[in-house]
Amino acid sequence: MMRKTAALLFLSLPLALSRPALAQAPVQYTVAFPNAAHHEARVTVTFRELPAGPLQVRMARSSPGRYALHEFAKNVYDVQATDSKGKALSVVRPDPYGWMVAGHDGAVVLTYTLFGDRTDGTYAGIDSRHAHLNMPATLAYAQGLEQRPATVQFQLPEGWTVATQLKPEAGGSWTAPNLQYLMDSPTSLGPQQTRTWQEQGRTIEMQVLHDGTPAELDAYVANTQKIVKEAAAIFGGLPEYDFGRYTFIANYLPQTSGDGMEHRNSTSLTNSRPIRGNEAMANLGTVAHEFFHSWNVERLRPQDLEPFDFQRANMSSNLWFAEGFTQYYGMLLMRRAGLQTDDQFSQQALSGIVGAMLLSPGASRYSPVEMSQQAPFVDAAAAIDPNNRSNTYLSYYYIGAANALALDLELRSRFKTDLDTYMRALWKEHGEQQNYAPAKPYTLRDLQRVLGTVSKDTAFAGQFFRQHIMGHELPKYDALLAPAGMLVRPARAGQATLGARLQFNPDSTATLGTTLLGSPLYQAGLDREDVVLKIDGRKPTNAKEVQTLLAAHKPGDVLPVEVRSRGLVRTASVTLQEDNTLEVVTYEQAKRPVSKAQKKFRAEWLNGKAKG
Repeated sequence: MMRKTAALLFLSLPLALSRPALAQAPVQYTVAFPNAAHHEARVTVTFRELPAGPLQVRMARSSPGRYALHEFAKNVYDVQATDSKGKALSVVRPDPYGWMVAGHDGAVVLTYTLFGDRTDGTYAGIDSRHAHLNMPATLAYAQGLEQRPATVQFQLPEGWTVATQLKPEAGGSWTAPNLQYLMDSPTSLGPQQTRTWQEQGRTIEMQVLHDGTPAELDAYVANTQKIVKEAAAIFGGLPEYDFGRYTFIANYLPQTSGDGMEHRNSTSLTNSRPIRGNEAMANLGTVAHEFFHSWNVERLRPQDLEPFDFQRANMSSNLWFAEGFTQYYGMLLMRRAGLQTDDQFSQQALSGIVGAMLLSPGASRYSPVEMSQQAPFVDAAAAIDPNNRSNTYLSYYYIGAANALALDLELRSRFKTDLDTYMRALWKEHGEQQNYAPAKPYTLRDLQRVLGTVSKDTAFAGQFFRQHIMGHELPKYDALLAPAGMLVRPARAGQATLGARLQFNPDSTATLGTTLLGSPLYQAGLDREDVVLKIDGRKPTNAKEVQTLLAAHKPGDVLPVEVRSRGLVRTASVTLQEDNTLEVVTYEQAKRPVSKAQKKFRAEWLNGKAKG
């Protein structure tokens, strides 16, 4: 009796459970914009060949490339469901993140309204001019169907076209092999301006929404092409993009938030800055960073991010490498592509990361590994309670980039190799083999092991990781930069400072931000939200007034500072310090002699590597 019942149950199971995912009915999406002016889209999802029982539909809670929770379900409403015959189905909400649909006949047609008015790499931005869609913020999915392919049809307003890494199909639809790829495929809809070129047998395209001229876009694309060539030279060629195509999905409209987000075969680039003049250079810095990600983090990927989990915050111990080394190379690519001079590179790029590394209280307190683990709390994470991150945290972008710089210089000066060689070795072992996902994601131990191989010194590799990656010993940049004819020096030697971040108020007072550990105001017992009433008897009317006041003093002078601290007025004695801001300059700028060896070292480091 039991055996017969079991056999009957097995025979009655839906065919979908025994078929390969690609042979199962794809999940079908239709995205329409009947109310775009009010930032709404109407999404229809059709699930077919479903097993018996309720269908669990979810909105993602996190997004690839972001590590905090974002709770995308908060922007979904008017949820309805029918079966294949149009019969209304029961829809209940068992938790804040999704819906349970019961009573279906093997098919569910789910419809909902999506609100989105933030154009960046994380959310959805919809208006009458465009729609910029991050898929975890846009598309609901069903638990248990994650390996099925997906088809997306966009119902476009007149004049709009599609920019996406999804695979184009006949009839105007777009497909993804599975949920991971679908969720990793941002899509821009609008009157795209497109530029396409061939690079090493790959199709590279830039699809742009902007208010500038075609000539400005041509110049911007020409500079992007230089970046692409220099990035490919580091790794010895471009990746095998899944469909032979890489897309820069760029939105430079005024309503856009500044962001860049990496994806397997594309990047989402958003900023309200135009693509002309100095503002174009700032945007191109994001282009360089994000394009480097098509190797580092998308294919050369940490094991602790595989596979990405859409229902929780994703923590990694390796973002110092995945993001930080990418930050370093994004800056280096700008110089190698000829978009910066040596002086600009040293002052604009190196000064920032060296100064942050040496002066941030957090960098001398926690390791790059520990900083990486903080991402779920800081990467576009929202919280209303105050924190003390000014004194405990340095972004894994900066702490990673600062260590990449130190390692590159040390490999060049001591081991006659370089960071490019290290990245290529990691790529060959842990990045090159792919099938919509890395075949061999790396661990922290792998990063150390490969460094030992490249340097031919496992003791050095172990020491570097113990001291600088798992520890928090600060690099000695004076010695490391000297072979390149570069100098770390005070940017404002002899100038007195309060070390304060002040927000100036209409009543000629100023409110303090968090005071930095060791700064004059911190030492005097002043803290965030204290209101400065007078400094040395004068009201802090604006930044210029305060700077003029400080210019009349020297480090070591003691000034009375009258403050209102949580309702109490008191006067604190504040001892001024020398402004400790640092800058990195070339020996030429510092008017120091530069040797031929230093020039050669610098050229081998910073000059372009692309041929032709």
